[in-house]
Amino acid sequence: MNIQINGLVPLPLQDKLSNRPSDIWLTQTTFTSGNKIKIKAASGTGKTTLVHMLYKLRHDYVGEILINGRLLPTIKNNQLAALRQQSLSIVFQDMRLFDQLTALENIELKRVLAQPVLYQSKVIGQMAEQLGILHILNQKAGNCSYGERQRIAIIRALMQPFKWLIMDEPFSHLDHLNIDKAASLIATECAKRAAGLIITDLEHDAHFDYTQQYQL
Repeated sequence: MNIQINGLVPLPLQDKLSNRPSDIWLTQTTFTSGNKIKIKAASGTGKTTLVHMLYKLRHDYVGEILINGRLLPTIKNNQLAALRQQSLSIVFQDMRLFDQLTALENIELKRVLAQPVLYQSKVIGQMAEQLGILHILNQKAGNCSYGERQRIAIIRALMQPFKWLIMDEPFSHLDHLNIDKAASLIATECAKRAAGLIITDLEHDAHFDYTQQYQL
């Protein structure tokens, strides 16, 4: 599943790009199926905005976003729901966990709503052990540390089928050891699905074998 952007720019940034080159804004770019994409961007340059636009949460832009040649705005709500269940999985920068549910309940909710259901419940424990958060699965998400919440959100995103995994600064509160563990799990799960990866961050990194790297 290819993602194409043509002349894309968020309306709030229209007047700020004349003196700042970008590999994404106001360009023609294709994210090819199965590739690992890194988008480096300073704070305030629109990386979260881009993620939200690709997931069809924001519409305040000019230019085009196409999914397999189809304009994103033409995808209706029922089709969008299927796209998000089967093809696009996401880790938001703010994670969007349900604070009153436990870590396990947050992940399990995604697992059982997946179409088709991808994993048995026991896989949650296996992934949690791999990422060092097995001991907090029965703790309310709102009481977990930021780094624990990031790992919960990562496991939750891996519970569903996807052709693209989109992650917005997913490792910002993890140390090097825990980043290595999370990156290894993510790479394994993307390989199982022959899926692509789009990750935004503030700096360059070597967490994945990136196919394409962009400066926002």
